[in-house]
Amino acid sequence: MSLNDTPRAERLHIGIFGKRNTGKSSLINAIIGHETALVSEHAGTTTDPVYKSMEIYPIGPCVLIDTAGFDDDGAVGSLRVGKTREAAQKTDIALVMFAPDTEIDLEKEWIKELKSKNIPVIAVLNKADLISDIKSASDRIENSIGMKPVVASARTREGISQIITAIVRHLPEDYNAETITGGIVKNGDVVMLVMPQDIQAPKGRLILPQVQMLRELLDRKCIALCVTTDRLDDGLRILSRPPAVIITDSQVFKTVYDKKPAESKLTSFSVLFAGYKGDLDYYTRSVKAIENLTENSTVLIAEACTHAPLQEDIGREKIPRMLRKRVGEKLRVDMVSGNDFPEDLTPYDLIIHCGACMFNRKYVLSRIERAARQNVPMTNYGIAIAYLSGILDKISLK
Repeated sequence: MSLNDTPRAERLHIGIFGKRNTGKSSLINAIIGHETALVSEHAGTTTDPVYKSMEIYPIGPCVLIDTAGFDDDGAVGSLRVGKTREAAQKTDIALVMFAPDTEIDLEKEWIKELKSKNIPVIAVLNKADLISDIKSASDRIENSIGMKPVVASARTREGISQIITAIVRHLPEDYNAETITGGIVKNGDVVMLVMPQDIQAPKGRLILPQVQMLRELLDRKCIALCVTTDRLDDGLRILSRPPAVIITDSQVFKTVYDKKPAESKLTSFSVLFAGYKGDLDYYTRSVKAIENLTENSTVLIAEACTHAPLQEDIGREKIPRMLRKRVGEKLRVDMVSGNDFPEDLTPYDLIIHCGACMFNRKYVLSRIERAARQNVPMTNYGIAIAYLSGILDKISLK
């Protein structure tokens, strides 16, 4: 992802779920204040989930996820419901929509499933402008699900402010508390960023992890110096003292380690994102599974973004080459990208995931949980490269 793209991954993800024609898309339009979602009186207008990035006061930057009705049926309908379940894995807070005078059945199942994933749920009784006895309709829902719904009308905008208030009340305790750099840097530190601008770097732009890192270092009042790998020596030479921290692209970990001053801490963008987005402890435990790989093993490499394969691609070429050099040329390496991630992970002896800058933490943790549940070790690009380079115990993880 480049500097010019919208950095959706760090925004609060608010999923809107419900049966067809309960007014999910209309509610999004009411929250936003203009017609952005396609609305029709015919059920099933929304097919695949649609992600809409915006700023909502006082929530801040967020993504509204408009999903297909979870009562969609037929062969195509079941595929749509599958996409809706996938959207739930990315959801931080869920709005479950209820329409008046409809049977409350699937809503119960979905609320139970969402809560099992520790996703806060807000019930919304929509279409209040069409309800003659709002109290009875609200009581019926509360008696069925044990939760009082927010009464709203997407058409008249009634209850929209109450929905926003409910979202604020349900914000995760650690919302906006996590930082990428954690305890590695402090106010006033000189931090060197080693950022190869090779064939994989987008022309004229920086990739998202670099942009986010620079912004955080500025917010934390650090002094940031950016160099390409071939200018590392020059960058170190012009400083009056060694940098407190060097953050490098993982693919040049060993090169930077061999040149870094002894006083400087060393880590990588991918390693820091491992802690920011995922479960660092699970990643560092899992990387040791490399020792058990043989030529009969199968490794899955998972990449968050989708792009056309490039020469010397880190996931498609460099990491497989490092693994095969260690294990043997017959090692099988499979590759998935974007939202593709197998339900059944048991055929794999190890999963190596990218830094996941394009995913929110909720979604990455859902992948880790799936792997752990199936007893499949899962690690991260930067940690795997550091381990294969023999320097994992010499770098700073958090």
